[in-house]
Amino acid sequence: MAKLINLKVFKAFSDSSSAGGMLLIFCVIISLIIANTGIATGFEDFLNTKIGFTSKSLNLDYPVLIWINDGLMAIFFLLVGLEIKREIVEGELSSLKQASLPVLAAIGGVLVPAVIFSLFNNGTPTANGWGIPMATDIAFALGILSLLGNNVPSGLKIFLAALAIVDDLMAILVIAIFYSSELHLNYLAYAGGLFALQIIFNRAGIKNIFFYIIPGIVMWYFIHHSGIHATIAGVLTALTLPTTEDDTESSLEKLEHALHKPVNFLIMPIFAIANTNITFEAGMTEGLISNLGLGIVLGLFLGKPIGIFAMSWLSVKLKIAQLPEETTWTHVLGLGILGGIGFTMSIFIALLSFNDPALQAEAKFAILIASIIAGITGFTLLKTYNKRS
Repeated sequence: MAKLINLKVFKAFSDSSSAGGMLLIFCVIISLIIANTGIATGFEDFLNTKIGFTSKSLNLDYPVLIWINDGLMAIFFLLVGLEIKREIVEGELSSLKQASLPVLAAIGGVLVPAVIFSLFNNGTPTANGWGIPMATDIAFALGILSLLGNNVPSGLKIFLAALAIVDDLMAILVIAIFYSSELHLNYLAYAGGLFALQIIFNRAGIKNIFFYIIPGIVMWYFIHHSGIHATIAGVLTALTLPTTEDDTESSLEKLEHALHKPVNFLIMPIFAIANTNITFEAGMTEGLISNLGLGIVLGLFLGKPIGIFAMSWLSVKLKIAQLPEETTWTHVLGLGILGGIGFTMSIFIALLSFNDPALQAEAKFAILIASIIAGITGFTLLKTYNKRS
């Protein structure tokens, strides 16, 4: 009986919308503990251990960290791509009126943080990190919002989800265009051919998921060698999967449902443990007032809510869009602050921005602090406002 109750409790936890965010927080704490104890060196050696094989025509021998950041994260981006396409076809982004508010809010939430970062870092060795404060972490932001339960309007949760999806799409474009290395056109051509094959399968009405996943895996290899970040293969594959505009469960939705738990409870925790490992050193807090630290902290904590709120207000006043039902401007402000939780995607872009481990550590620490401040402030504001109203 006790075992049955434990299984029910675990299932209820895994099905809750806050579970992914809570697990990520736990993994961040574990990663920080590892990085600041005696096992840090052994863990670093493990991440640098090469796994795979190589031959004259094939090279798949990479460190564990590369397999996590380029391999497992491609699956994360596959899920993001599936969510983007579903929202465009049948969800909150399916019509201009529905999409205008989250799209415009996301644009504001991307541009203002990038501008703030550039004001501090333009012309410095850290200028390439302008994309770091642009991103919102879907899992963390929605996880914290869901902790408020019925204390916030359901429309606000949909607004944040749609905004975060558009935000992710912009981050993907930024990574593909600005954070890719020298292009190798031959590999890019091979990847393009496989993408065209997936589109042909879609047009032919083929619904079997493996007709898209298998070419997608091969496309990942070619894109990895082309100079464009390999995770883009996940997004391209997602965009070719067939879906429907009605309630019939499509191939895309089946795969999306199948990936949610592995991504939220395995891939994202692994990424957090592997990449949050910040070793605290004397003087590290001083890095928060460096050009890099200020650009990230102020970009996420101030730039995000300013951009999201200002663009939302402008679009509503111009009657381009309207606020979700029962949503007030205080709700939008709280949502904008939660948008400053840039954790996963921000760390990912930071790793692409700098090769210097010291700059990566400084950036990750600033992201961690900014995300904690944004999460606590946004949660407190929405909780307090609900009590008063």
